[in-house]
Amino acid sequence: MTRLYRALGRLALVMALVLLSARAEAHPSPFSYIDIDIRSDGVYGSLVVHILDLAHDLSLSPQEQLLDKLVLAQQANRIEQLLAPRLRIRVGAVTEPQWTAIEPLPDQQAVKLTFVLHATQAGSVAVQPAMFPYDPLHQSFVNIYEAGTLRQQFVFAPGSSERTFFAGSTQGVLAVIAMFVPSGVQHILIGPDHILFLIGLLLLGGGWRALVRIVTAFTIGHSITLSLAALEVVTPPARLIEPAIALSIVFVGADNLVRGGGRDVRAWIALVFGLVHGFGFANVLREFGLPTEALGWSLFSFNVGVEIGQLAIVLVVASALAAIRQRSESIGNQVAYAGSLVVIAAGSYWFVQRVFFPAGL
Repeated sequence: MTRLYRALGRLALVMALVLLSARAEAHPSPFSYIDIDIRSDGVYGSLVVHILDLAHDLSLSPQEQLLDKLVLAQQANRIEQLLAPRLRIRVGAVTEPQWTAIEPLPDQQAVKLTFVLHATQAGSVAVQPAMFPYDPLHQSFVNIYEAGTLRQQFVFAPGSSERTFFAGSTQGVLAVIAMFVPSGVQHILIGPDHILFLIGLLLLGGGWRALVRIVTAFTIGHSITLSLAALEVVTPPARLIEPAIALSIVFVGADNLVRGGGRDVRAWIALVFGLVHGFGFANVLREFGLPTEALGWSLFSFNVGVEIGQLAIVLVVASALAAIRQRSESIGNQVAYAGSLVVIAAGSYWFVQRVFFPAGL
C-alpha cells in the first residue's frame, strides 16, 4: 500500500510539472510593461505587450503575424482602440492617450506602442492598468520617470487599486495638498466617533480661552500619533485602537456628569485621548496609500484637513451651546446633562460592537 501511495504521489508530481510547463510554453510572458515619463510639456510613455495576449484579444492567428510591420500597421487602429481604455492613466482631467507610434519587437515576441498625454506641468499621474483581463495571472509593470530619471515602480495584478505618483515639483506639492486636505476634512466630518468625542468635550461650555486649550490639546495629541503611525514608528492594530476610541467617548461623557464644579481637566483629556484618536486617523490615512515621494506633504496636508474639519465642528457646536446658555443657563445645563448621557450611550455601544463584533477592523 505504501508503494502504491508513493507511485501515485510521483504521478501527481509529474502531471503537475507537465501542466506547469505547458502553461509556461503556452504563455511564456504573462506581463505588460509600461514606462511613463513626466516632462514639462506633457506625459510621455510606452507600452510593451506580448503578441500572444494581443493576438488572443484581437482573435488573430497565427500570433507571429503581429511581428510583420505591414500587418501591424493594418491592425494599428484596432490595437489602439483595444488598449486605450485598459491603459488607465490619468493626468488631471486628461485620460485619453494620443498614440504616436507602433512597432514590432521580434526579439521579445512583443509589440511596442508609444503615446503622450498632453498635460503641461503635470503634478501627479494616477495609474491602474488592466491590460488583458482574460488572463488571471497577467501583471503590468509600471516605471515612472521624471525628465528621464526613474522615480517609482509599481506592479499591477487583476484587482489592484489605483496608484498615484506625485511629481517632485511645485505642481506635485499642490497636487498632494489638493488630494489630502479634502480627505482629512472628509474623514473628520464623516467620523461620528471623532465628532461625538469633540461634542462631549464642548458640552460644559466655558470661555473661548478654555475651548482653544481643548482644541489645541486634541490637535497636539492626534498629530503626534498620526505622524508616528503614518511613518510606521508605532503601529498598534485597529482592533485595539477602535475600542479605545469608543472608551474615550465614554470617559468624556462620564467626566461631564461627575466633575460638577471641580477643576476643568478637559484639555488634559483631549491631549491624552487625542493620542488614541491619532492612531485612528492614521489607519484611514494608510488606506489612501501614502506616496513615498511626498510623504511629508501628504501627512501634513491630511492633518491640516483634519484640523479644518475639527474647527468647523467646534465653531458650530460651541456657538450653538453658547447661544443656549445665554438664553437660559438652566436649559444649557440640561442640554449638557442629556448630551453627556447620549455620549456615554453611544460610546458604550461602539465599545461593545468593536470588542465583540469587530467585523472589518
